[in-house]
Amino acid sequence: MKHAGLVLLAAVFACGLAASVRADTPPPTDTTTTTAAQTIADGVVLGGVAVGGLAPDAAAQAVSAQFARPVVLHLGKTTITVAPSLLGVSVPAQAAVGKALTVGPGTTLGLRASVDRYAVSTLVARLAARFNHEPQDARLLLRNFQPFVTPSTPGLVVDEAATARLLTDELVHGTRTPIRVPARTPPPKVKDASYGPVIVIRRSANVLTLYHGMRLERRFHVATGQSVYPTPLGRFQIVVMWRDPWWYPPSSPWAKGDKPVPPGPGNPLGTRWMGLSAPGVGIHGTPEAASIGYSLSHGCIRMLIPQAEWLFDHVTVGTPVFIVAA
Repeated sequence: MKHAGLVLLAAVFACGLAASVRADTPPPTDTTTTTAAQTIADGVVLGGVAVGGLAPDAAAQAVSAQFARPVVLHLGKTTITVAPSLLGVSVPAQAAVGKALTVGPGTTLGLRASVDRYAVSTLVARLAARFNHEPQDARLLLRNFQPFVTPSTPGLVVDEAATARLLTDELVHGTRTPIRVPARTPPPKVKDASYGPVIVIRRSANVLTLYHGMRLERRFHVATGQSVYPTPLGRFQIVVMWRDPWWYPPSSPWAKGDKPVPPGPGNPLGTRWMGLSAPGVGIHGTPEAASIGYSLSHGCIRMLIPQAEWLFDHVTVGTPVFIVAA
Protein backbone atom coordinates (compact mmCIF):
# COMPACT_ATOMS: atom_id res chain seq x y z
CA MET A 1 0.00 0.00 0.00
CA LYS A 2 2.87 2.30 0.80
CA HIS A 3 4.41 1.67 -2.59
CA ALA A 4 1.04 2.12 -4.27
CA GLY A 5 0.66 5.54 -2.67
CA LEU A 6 4.07 6.62 -3.90
CA VAL A 7 3.25 5.51 -7.42
CA LEU A 8 -0.05 7.39 -7.33
CA LEU A 9 1.71 10.55 -5.98
CA ALA A 10 4.34 10.32 -8.71
CA ALA A 11 1.68 9.94 -11.35
CA VAL A 12 -0.16 12.99 -10.07
CA PHE A 13 3.09 15.01 -9.97
CA ALA A 14 3.96 13.94 -13.51
CA CYS A 15 0.56 14.92 -14.77
CA GLY A 16 0.81 18.34 -13.11
CA LEU A 17 4.27 18.94 -14.57
CA ALA A 18 3.04 18.05 -18.04
CA ALA A 19 0.12 20.40 -17.68
CA SER A 20 2.47 23.18 -16.55
CA VAL A 21 4.76 22.64 -19.52
CA ARG A 22 1.81 22.77 -21.96
CA ALA A 23 0.50 26.01 -20.40
CA ASP A 24 3.85 27.91 -20.57
CA THR A 25 4.81 26.94 -24.16
CA PRO A 26 3.51 29.30 -26.98
CA PRO A 27 1.55 27.75 -29.81
CA PRO A 28 3.60 26.82 -32.87
CA THR A 29 3.81 29.49 -35.69
CA ASP A 30 2.46 28.73 -39.17
CA THR A 31 5.56 29.49 -41.24
CA THR A 32 3.65 29.08 -44.46
CA THR A 33 1.72 32.47 -44.01
CA THR A 34 3.50 35.87 -44.94
CA THR A 35 2.12 39.42 -45.01
CA ALA A 36 3.14 41.41 -48.15
CA ALA A 37 3.16 45.25 -48.07
CA GLN A 38 0.03 46.62 -49.79
CA THR A 39 0.74 48.66 -52.99
CA ILE A 40 -1.33 50.30 -55.74
CA ALA A 41 -1.65 48.36 -58.98
CA ASP A 42 0.75 49.19 -61.80
CA GLY A 43 -0.19 51.98 -64.19
CA VAL A 44 -2.77 53.65 -61.92
CA VAL A 45 -2.96 57.45 -62.29
CA LEU A 46 -4.61 59.53 -59.58
CA GLY A 47 -5.36 63.20 -60.17
CA GLY A 48 -2.76 63.33 -62.92
CA VAL A 49 -0.10 61.68 -60.73
CA ALA A 50 1.30 58.21 -61.56
CA VAL A 51 0.88 56.28 -58.31
CA GLY A 52 1.12 52.72 -59.66
CA GLY A 53 3.41 50.54 -57.57
CA LEU A 54 3.47 52.99 -54.65
CA ALA A 55 2.58 52.29 -51.06
CA PRO A 56 -0.39 54.31 -49.74
CA ASP A 57 1.68 56.82 -47.77
CA ALA A 58 4.03 57.49 -50.69
CA ALA A 59 1.09 57.86 -53.05
CA ALA A 60 -0.66 60.33 -50.75
CA GLN A 61 2.55 62.39 -50.48
CA ALA A 62 2.99 62.46 -54.26
CA VAL A 63 -0.59 63.60 -54.81
CA SER A 64 -0.38 66.26 -52.09
CA ALA A 65 2.89 67.56 -53.55
CA GLN A 66 1.28 67.91 -56.98
CA PHE A 67 -1.60 70.01 -55.65
CA ALA A 68 0.78 72.10 -53.51
CA ARG A 69 2.69 73.36 -56.57
CA PRO A 70 2.23 77.12 -57.17
CA VAL A 71 0.07 78.51 -59.94
CA VAL A 72 1.79 80.91 -62.34
CA LEU A 73 -0.08 83.83 -63.91
CA HIS A 74 1.21 86.07 -66.71
CA LEU A 75 -0.14 89.62 -67.04
CA GLY A 76 1.64 91.53 -69.76
CA LYS A 77 5.34 91.33 -68.91
CA THR A 78 4.63 90.55 -65.25
CA THR A 79 4.69 87.05 -63.77
CA ILE A 80 2.71 86.36 -60.59
CA THR A 81 3.21 83.16 -58.55
CA VAL A 82 0.38 82.06 -56.26
CA ALA A 83 0.76 79.52 -53.43
CA PRO A 84 -2.32 77.24 -53.20
CA SER A 85 -2.08 77.24 -49.40
CA LEU A 86 -3.00 80.93 -49.41
CA LEU A 87 -6.26 80.13 -51.19
CA GLY A 88 -7.47 77.40 -48.84
CA VAL A 89 -6.74 74.43 -51.13
CA SER A 90 -7.51 71.11 -49.38
CA VAL A 91 -6.82 67.74 -51.03
CA PRO A 92 -8.58 64.51 -49.87
CA ALA A 93 -5.42 62.53 -50.63
CA GLN A 94 -5.90 59.65 -48.13
CA ALA A 95 -9.43 58.89 -49.24
CA ALA A 96 -8.43 59.06 -52.91
CA VAL A 97 -5.48 56.73 -52.35
CA GLY A 98 -7.81 54.29 -50.56
CA LYS A 99 -9.90 54.13 -53.72
CA ALA A 100 -6.80 53.76 -55.87
CA LEU A 101 -5.94 50.60 -53.92
CA THR A 102 -9.14 48.98 -55.11
CA VAL A 103 -8.80 49.48 -58.87
CA GLY A 104 -7.08 47.38 -61.47
CA PRO A 105 -3.88 48.12 -63.38
CA GLY A 106 -3.89 51.05 -65.82
CA THR A 107 -6.88 52.84 -64.26
CA THR A 108 -7.04 56.63 -64.34
CA LEU A 109 -8.85 58.32 -61.47
CA GLY A 110 -9.82 61.97 -61.18
CA LEU A 111 -9.27 63.97 -58.03
CA ARG A 112 -10.73 67.35 -57.13
CA ALA A 113 -9.48 69.55 -54.32
CA SER A 114 -11.60 72.10 -52.50
CA VAL A 115 -10.71 75.80 -52.56
CA ASP A 116 -11.79 78.95 -50.75
CA ARG A 117 -13.59 80.78 -53.56
CA TYR A 118 -13.81 83.99 -51.55
CA ALA A 119 -10.02 83.97 -51.17
CA VAL A 120 -9.67 83.45 -54.93
CA SER A 121 -12.00 86.34 -55.79
CA THR A 122 -10.24 88.59 -53.26
CA LEU A 123 -6.86 87.80 -54.78
CA VAL A 124 -8.11 88.51 -58.30
CA ALA A 125 -9.70 91.79 -57.18
CA ARG A 126 -6.39 92.91 -55.67
CA LEU A 127 -4.63 91.90 -58.87
CA ALA A 128 -7.04 94.02 -60.91
CA ALA A 129 -6.67 96.99 -58.55
CA ARG A 130 -2.89 96.76 -58.94
CA PHE A 131 -2.73 96.53 -62.73
CA ASN A 132 -5.88 98.16 -64.13
CA HIS A 133 -5.23 101.58 -65.65
CA GLU A 134 -6.81 104.03 -68.05
CA PRO A 135 -5.39 104.57 -71.55
CA GLN A 136 -3.00 107.49 -71.83
CA ASP A 137 -3.53 109.87 -74.73
CA ALA A 138 -0.57 111.30 -76.60
CA ARG A 139 0.07 114.89 -75.52
CA LEU A 140 1.58 117.74 -77.46
CA LEU A 141 4.16 119.75 -75.52
CA LEU A 142 6.78 122.32 -76.40
CA ARG A 143 10.41 121.59 -75.53
CA ASN A 144 13.23 123.91 -76.52
CA PHE A 145 10.80 125.75 -78.81
CA GLN A 146 10.00 122.52 -80.67
CA PRO A 147 6.90 120.30 -80.52
CA PHE A 148 7.25 117.14 -78.47
CA VAL A 149 4.59 114.42 -78.61
CA THR A 150 4.41 112.08 -75.62
CA PRO A 151 3.68 108.47 -76.58
CA SER A 152 0.17 107.14 -76.16
CA THR A 153 -0.42 103.88 -74.27
CA PRO A 154 -3.44 101.56 -74.17
CA GLY A 155 -5.31 100.93 -70.94
CA LEU A 156 -5.75 97.63 -69.13
CA VAL A 157 -8.86 96.10 -67.57
CA VAL A 158 -8.50 92.62 -66.04
CA ASP A 159 -11.46 90.30 -66.63
CA GLU A 160 -11.91 89.33 -63.00
CA ALA A 161 -14.62 86.69 -63.48
CA ALA A 162 -12.69 84.83 -66.20
CA THR A 163 -9.44 85.03 -64.24
CA ALA A 164 -11.10 83.61 -61.11
CA ARG A 165 -12.53 80.71 -63.14
CA LEU A 166 -9.15 79.86 -64.69
CA LEU A 167 -7.34 80.09 -61.36
CA THR A 168 -9.94 77.97 -59.56
CA ASP A 169 -9.76 75.30 -62.27
CA GLU A 170 -5.98 75.04 -61.92
CA LEU A 171 -6.20 74.81 -58.14
CA VAL A 172 -8.93 72.17 -57.83
CA HIS A 173 -7.59 69.87 -60.57
CA GLY A 174 -3.92 70.04 -59.65
CA THR A 175 -2.92 71.10 -63.16
CA ARG A 176 -0.35 73.86 -63.32
CA THR A 177 -0.46 75.24 -66.84
CA PRO A 178 0.58 78.93 -66.70
CA ILE A 179 -2.44 81.24 -66.95
CA ARG A 180 -2.47 84.17 -69.35
CA VAL A 181 -4.68 86.59 -67.42
CA PRO A 182 -7.57 87.66 -69.68
CA ALA A 183 -7.81 91.44 -69.99
CA ARG A 184 -9.07 94.19 -72.28
CA THR A 185 -6.76 96.93 -73.58
CA PRO A 186 -8.88 100.02 -74.32
CA PRO A 187 -7.10 102.16 -76.93
CA PRO A 188 -6.26 105.82 -76.31
CA LYS A 189 -8.43 108.46 -77.95
CA VAL A 190 -5.41 110.42 -79.14
CA LYS A 191 -2.49 108.44 -80.58
CA ASP A 192 1.01 109.62 -81.39
CA ALA A 193 0.26 109.80 -85.09
CA SER A 194 -2.84 111.95 -84.48
CA TYR A 195 -0.76 115.11 -84.51
CA GLY A 196 -0.31 116.62 -87.94
CA PRO A 197 0.67 120.25 -88.52
CA VAL A 198 1.94 122.28 -85.56
CA ILE A 199 2.95 125.94 -85.73
CA VAL A 200 5.56 127.51 -83.45
CA ILE A 201 5.98 131.30 -83.57
CA ARG A 202 9.00 132.91 -81.87
CA ARG A 203 7.86 136.46 -81.26
CA SER A 204 11.21 138.16 -80.59
CA ALA A 205 12.87 136.40 -83.52
CA ASN A 206 9.87 137.05 -85.82
CA VAL A 207 10.03 133.48 -87.08
CA LEU A 208 7.15 131.07 -87.81
CA THR A 209 8.01 127.36 -88.10
CA LEU A 210 5.67 124.68 -89.36
CA TYR A 211 6.13 121.15 -88.05
CA HIS A 212 4.36 117.90 -88.85
CA GLY A 213 4.16 116.34 -85.44
CA MET A 214 7.77 116.66 -84.34
CA ARG A 215 9.22 116.84 -87.85
CA LEU A 216 10.32 120.21 -89.22
CA GLU A 217 8.49 121.17 -92.40
CA ARG A 218 9.32 124.80 -93.20
CA ARG A 219 10.41 128.03 -91.56
CA PHE A 220 9.30 131.59 -92.44
CA HIS A 221 10.22 135.13 -91.40
CA VAL A 222 7.13 137.03 -90.24
CA ALA A 223 6.09 140.29 -88.63
CA THR A 224 4.63 140.31 -85.13
CA GLY A 225 2.96 142.93 -82.94
CA GLN A 226 4.36 146.25 -81.86
CA SER A 227 5.23 146.74 -78.20
CA VAL A 228 1.93 148.61 -77.68
CA TYR A 229 -0.03 145.90 -79.52
CA PRO A 230 1.97 142.77 -78.70
CA THR A 231 1.21 139.41 -80.19
CA PRO A 232 -0.15 137.31 -77.27
CA LEU A 233 1.94 134.47 -75.83
CA GLY A 234 0.56 131.01 -75.16
CA ARG A 235 -0.93 127.98 -76.83
CA PHE A 236 -3.74 128.58 -79.30
CA GLN A 237 -5.27 126.91 -82.31
CA ILE A 238 -6.58 127.89 -85.70
CA VAL A 239 -10.35 128.32 -85.41
CA VAL A 240 -11.27 129.82 -88.78
CA MET A 241 -9.75 129.90 -92.28
CA TRP A 242 -10.82 132.30 -95.05
CA ARG A 243 -9.72 132.66 -98.63
CA ASP A 244 -9.73 136.20 -100.06
CA PRO A 245 -11.05 137.67 -96.81
CA TRP A 246 -12.62 141.04 -96.16
CA TRP A 247 -10.82 143.26 -93.68
CA TYR A 248 -13.02 144.86 -91.04
CA PRO A 249 -11.58 147.57 -88.78
CA PRO A 250 -11.35 146.40 -85.18
CA SER A 251 -12.73 148.44 -82.30
CA SER A 252 -9.35 149.90 -81.46
CA PRO A 253 -8.09 153.49 -81.49
CA TRP A 254 -5.59 152.76 -84.27
CA ALA A 255 -8.40 151.72 -86.65
CA LYS A 256 -10.80 154.55 -85.79
CA GLY A 257 -12.43 155.94 -88.93
CA ASP A 258 -11.22 153.13 -91.21
CA LYS A 259 -13.65 151.41 -93.58
CA PRO A 260 -13.97 147.69 -94.45
CA VAL A 261 -11.72 146.60 -97.30
CA PRO A 262 -12.97 143.96 -99.79
CA PRO A 263 -10.77 141.21 -101.21
CA GLY A 264 -8.21 142.33 -103.71
CA PRO A 265 -4.97 144.29 -103.99
CA GLY A 266 -4.19 146.36 -100.95
CA ASN A 267 -6.30 144.26 -98.56
CA PRO A 268 -4.44 144.37 -95.19
CA LEU A 269 -4.98 140.58 -94.82
CA GLY A 270 -3.60 139.69 -98.22
CA THR A 271 -5.37 136.67 -99.73
CA ARG A 272 -5.50 134.31 -96.72
CA TRP A 273 -6.67 134.58 -93.08
CA MET A 274 -6.06 131.94 -90.43
CA GLY A 275 -7.80 133.20 -87.30
CA LEU A 276 -6.56 132.00 -83.91
CA SER A 277 -8.40 131.26 -80.69
CA ALA A 278 -6.80 134.45 -79.33
CA PRO A 279 -9.54 137.07 -80.03
CA GLY A 280 -8.78 139.33 -82.98
CA VAL A 281 -5.44 137.66 -83.73
CA GLY A 282 -4.60 135.66 -86.83
CA ILE A 283 -1.94 134.63 -89.30
CA HIS A 284 -2.37 136.34 -92.67
CA GLY A 285 -0.66 137.66 -95.75
CA THR A 286 0.28 141.32 -96.07
CA PRO A 287 0.94 143.72 -98.95
CA GLU A 288 3.48 145.48 -96.69
CA ALA A 289 6.40 143.19 -97.47
CA ALA A 290 8.83 145.61 -95.83
CA SER A 291 7.33 144.85 -92.39
CA ILE A 292 8.42 141.20 -92.50
CA GLY A 293 11.08 140.47 -89.92
CA TYR A 294 9.99 143.28 -87.60
CA SER A 295 7.54 143.87 -84.78
CA LEU A 296 5.23 146.22 -86.63
CA SER A 297 1.75 144.66 -86.66
CA HIS A 298 -1.17 145.36 -84.37
CA GLY A 299 -0.95 141.89 -82.80
CA CYS A 300 -1.38 139.61 -85.81
CA ILE A 301 1.29 137.53 -87.51
CA ARG A 302 2.01 138.82 -90.99
CA MET A 303 3.51 136.74 -93.80
CA LEU A 304 4.45 137.36 -97.39
CA ILE A 305 1.34 136.65 -99.46
CA PRO A 306 2.73 133.63 -101.39
CA GLN A 307 4.01 132.12 -98.15
CA ALA A 308 0.68 132.69 -96.40
CA GLU A 309 -1.06 130.91 -99.30
CA TRP A 310 1.36 127.95 -98.97
CA LEU A 311 0.81 127.76 -95.23
CA PHE A 312 -2.96 127.96 -95.69
CA ASP A 313 -2.80 124.78 -97.81
CA HIS A 314 -0.79 122.89 -95.18
CA VAL A 315 -2.80 123.58 -92.02
CA THR A 316 -6.37 122.93 -90.90
CA VAL A 317 -8.88 124.26 -88.43
CA GLY A 318 -7.68 122.90 -85.08
CA THR A 319 -3.96 123.15 -85.89
CA PRO A 320 -2.10 123.96 -82.64
CA VAL A 321 -0.20 127.26 -82.55
CA PHE A 322 2.45 127.95 -79.90
CA ILE A 323 3.58 131.56 -79.53
CA VAL A 324 6.66 132.03 -77.36
CA ALA A 325 8.61 135.12 -76.37
CA ALA A 326 12.02 134.00 -77.67
